[in-house]
Amino acid sequence: MSNKTTIYDIAKELNITAATVSRALNNNPKISSATRTLVMSTAAKMNYKQNKLALALKSGKSNNVGVIVPRINTNFFASVIRGIEEELQPNGYQVIICQTHEDEERQIENINTLLNAQVDGILMSISNVSKKNDSFIERIVQKNVPLIFFDRKKNMEGVSSVTINDFKGAYLATQHLIDQGNKRIAFLSGDRSLEIYEDRYNGYVAALADNSIELIEDYIITIKSNVVVGREVVEQLLKLDHPPTAIFSTSDFAALGAIQKLKEFGVKIPEEFCVFGFGNEPFTKFMELSISTVDQSPLEMGRMAAKVFLEQINNSDNLKIEKKVVLMPELHIRKSSLKFPK
Repeated sequence: MSNKTTIYDIAKELNITAATVSRALNNNPKISSATRTLVMSTAAKMNYKQNKLALALKSGKSNNVGVIVPRINTNFFASVIRGIEEELQPNGYQVIICQTHEDEERQIENINTLLNAQVDGILMSISNVSKKNDSFIERIVQKNVPLIFFDRKKNMEGVSSVTINDFKGAYLATQHLIDQGNKRIAFLSGDRSLEIYEDRYNGYVAALADNSIELIEDYIITIKSNVVVGREVVEQLLKLDHPPTAIFSTSDFAALGAIQKLKEFGVKIPEEFCVFGFGNEPFTKFMELSISTVDQSPLEMGRMAAKVFLEQINNSDNLKIEKKVVLMPELHIRKSSLKFPK
């Protein structure tokens, strides 16, 4: 049989009406389970394919959910997507993944594409350049499409989010470095116009203040999340009159670059210099010099974002309910920062 089998072909094969076939395929309760089973098995044998778009237009549901991320080539976002899929797939939803590559025009295109595809919801981690065109994000809400932010979010009325406590993660990491005898701690931050990086900065500042340690502006550097930048920053910091003895990086990749450069300079880690990252990328634990880092629980974050979506889609009253889920960060203390093992 060709792939163009219709409900009329199935009806003819079973000597029943096309309307009965249609009802059986769409689980109409008026159709007996025996007839439904017969229709479904015959449809499978005849290689019948339902028109998903037609069904979506008829039911108002596409059973597709859009996921927008800055990029998928990091363990964090890949794990979040996995968590979303693991929660949604058993509930009959397929996931459409879009990447912004930190480009606002691309983010706008992603939103328009998903809305035009009639997705039932959008789960989104905003681009770090998402500053001026909030109207495109607000358009999602105006169309009554459930929107759930994860990790990177905007504070919008009626929009739910799932994040970790970035302030606490940064505070605990900085406190650990202080407990290891460091008072001169550099802070490598992503773009602080994003709330997650501002929260991590505030956690770092609070830990220093609680330990009566002076905040030194030369130690605070805005970075991109990559190895090359981490290497460059170390050269910059070591040229200071009073260089730091530790780095807390909001990126594991920059932390890795920093460690590489410190080794090239012959600096002993952690005896002379401690390094702490953020993200718990897989490479951090498998290196000979394992890297201390903050775990963001991406799998749980993805699952929770999906659960919030399901709550909203399954109860129309929940569409306007604002749910702010905050997960607790977990520190993984490893060789790169542990001067004094217990």
